[in-house]
Amino acid sequence: MKNVVVLSLGGSLIVPDDIDINFLENFRRVIRKHETRYKFVIVCGGGSVARKYISALRKFGKSEFLQSMAGISITRVNARFLTYLFGKDANEGIPHNMRQVANLLKKNDVVFCGALRYADKETSDSTAAKLAKFFSSDFINLTLVSGLYTQNPLQFKDAKFIPEIKWKDFRKRANKIKYKPGQHFVLDQDASEIIMNHKIKTYILGKNLKNLDNLLSGKKFKGTTISG
Repeated sequence: MKNVVVLSLGGSLIVPDDIDINFLENFRRVIRKHETRYKFVIVCGGGSVARKYISALRKFGKSEFLQSMAGISITRVNARFLTYLFGKDANEGIPHNMRQVANLLKKNDVVFCGALRYADKETSDSTAAKLAKFFSSDFINLTLVSGLYTQNPLQFKDAKFIPEIKWKDFRKRANKIKYKPGQHFVLDQDASEIIMNHKIKTYILGKNLKNLDNLLSGKKFKGTTISG
């Protein structure tokens, strides 16, 4: 049995503005290269598209539950799109719970999903963390920035890169941010608790897919490792 890798693919990498064809082509190439060694569960985020729907619902005064449900729907659209891109059987559908993910993984090397069942104050990051726990696997989070920084590097030029951090220290950083649907952070608050409580080795990488390739190959990479 191949080792399972759970990978959270940020929605803003899939559809930053328009669909990023070059990024997705390279992503597919890297995953295909490593299918001989691993099975992949790839959890798709909603990104900017989800945030647009969430923002509109918030302006209309709709509940956080409805905002979250809109976000979940977009993650599933992104997951279905990725199944098409990878040439998977669309008739199998997108899994909505962990057992469905596990069943699909028995006959596929790559399984895509969005967020699974609704849970309060969670994003697709939490889905990925729960799946990593379920499969006793490492967890890789691909996001817009190349790892964890002292501040958001997209806003602050003096932000310092953090190559390694302990689970409990990362949890403290995540909890400094108040949760809201569609939030911006490298990993959500619930996911940070899951990886800490279950000691899930977690990697945060950016959109330079050479780092994903290197990590999967056991080579040196740029990214943040959360462990210990």
